[in-house]
Amino acid sequence: MRTHGWSGSAPVDDDEAIARILASARRAIDASGGDFSIAEVARDLGVTRQTVYRYFPSADALLTATAIAQTDAFLDVLARHVGDIRDPAEAVVEGIAYTLERLPHEKYLNLLLSPGRAGAFSAGVTSDVALAFGRSILDRYAVDWAAAGLSGAALDELAEHMLRVVQSFVIDPGRPPRHGVRLRAYLHTWVGPALVGFKTIR
Repeated sequence: MRTHGWSGSAPVDDDEAIARILASARRAIDASGGDFSIAEVARDLGVTRQTVYRYFPSADALLTATAIAQTDAFLDVLARHVGDIRDPAEAVVEGIAYTLERLPHEKYLNLLLSPGRAGAFSAGVTSDVALAFGRSILDRYAVDWAAAGLSGAALDELAEHMLRVVQSFVIDPGRPPRHGVRLRAYLHTWVGPALVGFKTIR
């Protein structure tokens, strides 16, 4: 890690550097929304743009990482919402539906998944960061995934599938858009069955 700059107070390691970059990006988002630049973050930190690029290859990558880092509060709310659901199919359906319903009210989640930014997230929907976010959702559910036959790679694929479903509804909500009972009925018909009597096919 290079220590030049940082307004005279260099981070002790890469983890601290990343944390400080994310904090600066969060301040930029709070001030002006998702339309910030790497140059703006670099100026705030007293470093060059190249220093920020060393950790985040683009403004979109930094936006995604910052938004995901700020979604813990939403994940806690989601976990409470589905906390009494033990059935895997019901939990996944409700998790997807509730996430879509909460999207307009969650600033950082909205930045991550809103139609204006969906392209940035969709390009990395299978990235390690995005998949870790998906797994963090499933890990907070009350479902016994192992008992349902889901663990390891299969659970990672379920997280990916959930992200893909959410992404598709964000990009095109439907004509007319589905909400409430209609949204859940659709998900129960086309997503839920994949988790009923699950078995891995290889």
